[in-house]
Amino acid sequence: MIIGSDILYFDSLASTNVTAAQMLTEQKPEEGTVIRAGFQTAGKGQKGNSWESAEDMNLLFSIILYPSSLQADEQFLLSMAISLGICDFLENHLPRPDIKWPNDIYAGGKKIAGILIENSILGEMIEYSVVGTGININQKKFSPGISGAVSLGIITGKEYDTGSLFRQVLHFLDLRYKQLLYGDRDAIREEYFSNLYRAGEWHNYSSDGVVFRGAIRGVSPSGILTVEKEGNEYCEFSFREIQYLH
Repeated sequence: MIIGSDILYFDSLASTNVTAAQMLTEQKPEEGTVIRAGFQTAGKGQKGNSWESAEDMNLLFSIILYPSSLQADEQFLLSMAISLGICDFLENHLPRPDIKWPNDIYAGGKKIAGILIENSILGEMIEYSVVGTGININQKKFSPGISGAVSLGIITGKEYDTGSLFRQVLHFLDLRYKQLLYGDRDAIREEYFSNLYRAGEWHNYSSDGVVFRGAIRGVSPSGILTVEKEGNEYCEFSFREIQYLH
């Protein structure tokens, strides 16, 4: 087992990703080391967003990895593998979740999990990765400004043992990480796209303040989203360059 080779638990941290990054400046932790917190006072989301989680209600953890065989321009393949691992885990408890590009997991059209991967690039290769993950498990209420959040408990009406689920999700993430390192990366890309929220469907989007109809056609190993606009025009978008509209 790679992911979960060493598990460090803290009742409270500012951020598991920050703690992992600090550890990497002081030593070289074993690959697969997991830092888990019962509560985060300054949880990190993508592009500086915060991550809300009630104390001891959810799964909050970061994984230290050294995907040295992954080139810098393939770094989004790690996000694909991690997303699929979370979906594998969730499928044991609810109908198939969706992956919303670039790094959210949706269940029933609402966000149930988020991923924040911070890579250190050395030349053309990845030196190390810190994979931050938050999965909503037992939380029933979210702040008024977070209207699109949901948890496993809300969907199923059950209360879960987070310790047991933590071991489950590490198992599935480990399998997907090994697939990335030693298996079929094309299969990862295909599965990611087949689980992608709105893939191949026509919906409204906006970019630079302009609203348009489009259909998602692909995601590159570097994370670029390809969208077909009406009129057979294909456009590429990086993170935060496109917004999903209802």
